[in-house]
Formats: sequence, C-alpha cells, structure tokens
Amino acid sequence: MSKPIVAIVGRPNVGKSTLFNALAGENISIVKDTPGVTRDRIYADVTWLDHIFTLIDTGGIEPDSKDIILSQMREQAQTAIDTADVIIFLTDVRQGLQDADSKVADMLRRSGKPVILVVNKVDSFQKYMADVYEFYNLGIGDPVAVSAASRLGIGDMLDAVAEYFPAHDGEEEEDGRPKIAIVGKPNVGKSSIINKLTGENRVIVSHIAGTTRDAIDTDIRWNKKEYVFIDTAGLRRKNKIKEELERYSIIRTVTAVERADVVVVVIDATEGVTEQDAKIAGIAHDRGKGIIVAVNKWDAIEKNDKTIYEFSRKIREVLSFMPYAEILFISARTGQRLTRLFETIDVVIENQTLRIQTGVLNEIVTEAAAMQQPPSDRGRRLKIFYVTQVSVKPPTFVIFVNDKELMHFSYTRYLENKIRDAFGFKGTSLKFIIRERKGQE
Repeated sequence: MSKPIVAIVGRPNVGKSTLFNALAGENISIVKDTPGVTRDRIYADVTWLDHIFTLIDTGGIEPDSKDIILSQMREQAQTAIDTADVIIFLTDVRQGLQDADSKVADMLRRSGKPVILVVNKVDSFQKYMADVYEFYNLGIGDPVAVSAASRLGIGDMLDAVAEYFPAHDGEEEEDGRPKIAIVGKPNVGKSSIINKLTGENRVIVSHIAGTTRDAIDTDIRWNKKEYVFIDTAGLRRKNKIKEELERYSIIRTVTAVERADVVVVVIDATEGVTEQDAKIAGIAHDRGKGIIVAVNKWDAIEKNDKTIYEFSRKIREVLSFMPYAEILFISARTGQRLTRLFETIDVVIENQTLRIQTGVLNEIVTEAAAMQQPPSDRGRRLKIFYVTQVSVKPPTFVIFVNDKELMHFSYTRYLENKIRDAFGFKGTSLKFIIRERKGQE
C-alpha cells in the first residue's frame, strides 16, 4: 500500500521548514553522501504511532504576487496540493491573520482536500491562545496551536492529520496490475513513450519542457496483460528558474514513485546521463523500487560498434549507487525496442517479488564466508549465524551476527553480490538488516 502524502502549505516565513525539520528530523537537509541522493531534501518519510507518511515541504504562497519567483512558488505549492492526501495549512500567530492567509484558504477550499489549520509560533498557550481563536475566521475548521521550534502541540496536530489517512482495509491491494512510473527530467520524452505504447495522443506533447500538466494514469494492455503507467511530466515552465523547476519535478516524482512497483527513469540520449538524472533515480533507489533506465531518442545518435558499450559505462558511472538497474536503449518516435520495455518490466517485477528458501540462502552465505573471511577487529571476528528473507518489494534479508559493529558495509556488499550471482535479482535493490544475537559465540 502506498504511503499517504502530507503537504505543508502556507505564506512565506510562517515556519514551514522548521515544522518540516521538527517532523522529519533536524538534519533532513544533510543527507548521507550517496551519489544521486539530493541534498536539498523537500520530502521525507515520517512515522507517527503506527502510521508512515511522506511529508512534502513547499515554497511559500503569495497569492497575488507578480514576482516571478513567488509565482513559481505558488505553482509549486499547487502541485503539492494536487498530489497530497492531507494538507497542513500553516499560519503564524505572531503576524496574526493576514489577507494572504484568507486567499490561501480559498485556494485550499477549492482543492476539496482535507485541510488541518495549524497556527505556529505559539510558544506559550497561556499568552497566545486568545490570538489563535482569530484564525477561526478562515472558516476551514478548528485551529491547532503548535510551536514547531519548541515541539509543542505537534502530537495533537499529527493526530488530526492521521484521522484522514485511509484505513488499512486492503482495498488498494485488490488492484494487482503492475504500476509503472515514467520519470525523468522535462522534455526527455516521457509522454511520447506512453503515447507510442497506447497508439493515442493521450498527453499533450510539445518541445516546451514540461508541457504536461498533471500525472496521468494510463492503462495499457500488452500480451494479454494489463499495466498501469503513471506519467510524471513536470509543470509548464514560465521561465528557467532551475532550482524551482527541479523542486516541482521532485514533488511529482516522489508522489508517483511512491505508488509504483517499477520506475522507468528516462534519459535523453542526445544529452547523455546527468546529475539531475541521478537525483531522480536516487528517489526510486531510496524507496527500494524496481528500476529500469530507458535511454530515449536512441535513433538520433550516430552509432558505431562501441556506442552502446560507452553509453552504458557512463550510466553505470553516474548511477554507481544502483548497479542492479536494467538499461534499455529505445526510441519513442520510431517505437524501437519499446516491446522490450514490457519484457523487462515483467522480469523486474518477478525479481522484486522473488523469495529464496532459507536453507538455500544460508548455503550461499556460508560458502561466501568460506571464500572470503568475515572482517575482524582487535582479535574479534564477525560470525554470521543465520540469514533469512523477511519480505519482498524490495527483497529484504535479516542477517544474524555476533557483533553488528564488525559487519562492515563492504562485507555486506560482498554478500549482496554473491546472492545476486546466485539468484539474479536484476532491476531490484536488495535490503539488508543486521541483527545481533548475544551469547551465541
């Protein structure tokens, strides 16, 4: 089941980023040094009681601003509103109720989405509570008083948000059709791929980057099997403020990837693989999805016998954090190798849901440990007692050891490679959880 999406929306300087960091963890903007993982994080997975949801931070909304950056922020916030399941509307008790707050409230009312009205910077309930009541005038429900900086009232706010999450009744699970998100930078041909697969011009395509407005689900039947394709083209861009455009496409990508089983990262062959492609791929990698890298516009490239090899090497270099990804060279214009896309999706889904018997798994790991001794530190050597697979999508393994500290990252990678050699697992990441078993030396 995909995680609910919660967007924080409001005017500039009401404390959205402070609230985001309070919920997501203080250092959310500084992400581990994995290539392709964006440093300026505007989304995070948050756990509250037994709920996990994806939180999105938006730029501030200035409803009437003619300023280009602020109008971009307004569009970006609209994107978040369109894709969110629940909206946290943040206001500021110190600034009081502003005319712009009323305009944002109108915008949210039109969306028809559940809105939690939150009044921030209430550091003392005694001192500010009378000012909080003023926000009832917005007419969108009871205001929840919080102080993001002091972590006051956050629990009440999250309880109010969680009331709108769908019950875990398994309804979503009934649709067993594979869901494929087509992601990538603007103008790499995402919509063209879907149009070619459907044979209809379902999505407006033009040479202006980001002409497709919304994520659109398209049902496609191939070889007597149905697939749901999620197109995530970016927003129409009014100018080239690159950072803001990236934020739009990241919001879209996160929400689409969340729903997908397999993510097709589309790269423009005429441009080559870029850091922005790595950021987009990193989102899918972080979430453990099946990944196919589709190099589009391959018909536009002059080729010799080394072109595919050189291009593949460059992709592996830039996307070095996901060596398992499958690579396809396609052309949406001519239809070249597009049927291979379905075959590859089927293989990746099979690998995402592959389960390995515990006995066989332990044989492989025991053999691997015999070939390359586990690491040791100060005379104490790592012992691997037992390995078992606990889930799929992505395949997740628990390794029981005598001391977690001795399980070096490079040795986990070595074991992963041995498991991949034995069972394939092409196109899917593998997750490893290291657990200690004391007193079993």
